[in-house]
Amino acid sequence: MACFYRYHLNFFSLLLLLHLSLTSAASSFRPNALVLPVSKDPNTLQYTIKLTQRTPPVSVPLTLHLGGQFLWVDCDKKYVSSTYRPARCNSAQCSLANSKSCGTCNSSPRPGCNNNTCGLFPDNPFTNTATIGDLSSDLVRVASTNGSNPGRVVSMPHFLFTCAPTFLLQGLANGVQGIAGFGRTKISLPSQFSSAFSFARKFAICLSSSGVVFFGDGPYTFLPRDEEVSSRLTFTPLIINPVSTAGATVAGEPSSEYFIGVTKIKIGEKEVAVNKKLLSIDSEGNGGTKISTVNPYTVMQSSIYKAVSDFFVKYVGDIPRVKAVAPFTVCYGPRSFSSTRAGPGVPAIDFVLQNDKVYWRMFGMNSMVQVNDDVYHLCLGFVDGGKSPRTAIVIGTYQLEDNFLQFDLARSRLGFTSSLLFLQTTCANFNFTSSV
Repeated sequence: MACFYRYHLNFFSLLLLLHLSLTSAASSFRPNALVLPVSKDPNTLQYTIKLTQRTPPVSVPLTLHLGGQFLWVDCDKKYVSSTYRPARCNSAQCSLANSKSCGTCNSSPRPGCNNNTCGLFPDNPFTNTATIGDLSSDLVRVASTNGSNPGRVVSMPHFLFTCAPTFLLQGLANGVQGIAGFGRTKISLPSQFSSAFSFARKFAICLSSSGVVFFGDGPYTFLPRDEEVSSRLTFTPLIINPVSTAGATVAGEPSSEYFIGVTKIKIGEKEVAVNKKLLSIDSEGNGGTKISTVNPYTVMQSSIYKAVSDFFVKYVGDIPRVKAVAPFTVCYGPRSFSSTRAGPGVPAIDFVLQNDKVYWRMFGMNSMVQVNDDVYHLCLGFVDGGKSPRTAIVIGTYQLEDNFLQFDLARSRLGFTSSLLFLQTTCANFNFTSSV
């Protein structure tokens, strides 16, 4: 009998050692990159992700806001979590978030309603509304990646976010519970992930009907030929707009959005005459070019839009136009252009950057939109933004689709490709079959 007990004790000792070693391995695992799938809402044309948050874990649908300052979530509707914590006034968390307010709540404590808690200003850029909300933290889980597949799930126990009231969800995709901000702040999703796991201060987006977002460095590999796209990137500096472009902000804050230096526009490799003063950011933060996931189509200041659309019409020649379909003004019939691998056979549109050798080329797949009125139309996918918009050119999501974009925050540069269709792949071709 004694021998039996000795064997039994040794067996459980081995189990305990195995458990401890696995726990240690899990806790010491540091991913080089993280990955999340992206979906396109067909009604709003917004791009959404799902972030696993709280204890017990809940999958939280969020609209992706490339220039958003931070993550905000509706805390009014059934926010239950044992790991939720408000950020107390004058704490290190409040300092990191650059909070300038300290609030009280005249109600029973709950997520989004706490005394002695610092606040931020969550905003909804789709409806141009904003409010104040408690800065808080909670557990977040996300899959790691080797660049080809998702790997093991990692946890971040004190991920900072802001609670917002339910009314701020108006105008967002159905079922969405908040906005995931990817902007240039210390508490955006990319910044918090890179700080937590000490990987490269980079993230990449690849938008499609079902796309992907990476946090961290490559490789970034797509099926069907295991195409690694980081070697295909062209780079241009990211420009900081010194004046915030958010819906609500503190005076003196720079913009958290991503601006690039477009210096010329070419169609069919011929320069379009535009007012180049509009392409620079002035001292009040007006002008320039930014990349946006808020606008579904590229928006241009009126004189730029007129120059581009007039030049395009003149370039394609005598092809008859058809009745315009809002919000577009230049439309053609379904058989007006030949078909190519990268969409309708129209002249390429180039956004020339720091010099004539660096340009972002948009082919027919990203410049012509298929619309259905009474009959099928092809319309030039740019929109008139009025005479005095805050930003002269806002590159929208239609122009980004199936282009790969890497935002290198450490070097303040954007890496981009033209259409991945030329590589015989798309943004929908990341293999989300887990490698674990």
